[in-house]
Amino acid sequence: MATKKTTTSAEMYEFPSFDVSKMTDSYREMADKSVNQTKEAYAKVKTVSEDATKAIETTLETAQAGTVELSLKAIDAARGNVEHSLSHMEALLGVKSVAQMIELQTGFFRKQAEMMADQAKTMQEATRKLAEEVSKPSKTVAEKAMSEFKAA
Repeated sequence: MATKKTTTSAEMYEFPSFDVSKMTDSYREMADKSVNQTKEAYAKVKTVSEDATKAIETTLETAQAGTVELSLKAIDAARGNVEHSLSHMEALLGVKSVAQMIELQTGFFRKQAEMMADQAKTMQEATRKLAEEVSKPSKTVAEKAMSEFKAA
């Protein structure tokens, strides 16, 4: 048979015991964990920020070098067009008939169109290459940062 325990009125109205040291230990543990997580997050953000800064510097250097290259190609194209036009004008000075002038003009326009098409292809290829080179550092850093944040 089970014995029934009788409760006294003093036990009935007694406050439960509360251990303050257990509470402070819990708060201390939680605070330490929070500090460690904050330090880890700060370290990751710092690393990502440094990588992003390096990528921006590299991007700007690449863009500057690429802009110089594109400018030189544009100057070469302009130089070629001017030389072609001047040689055409010299040839026109020696024209003896209308038929010869029409033949020279036709040849000039055909050659000019070919030169412009070649120059456009060259500039387009150089611009495409520059765009790839300029975006490469930023793309690499972004992919690295995203993979690190996904892992966390």
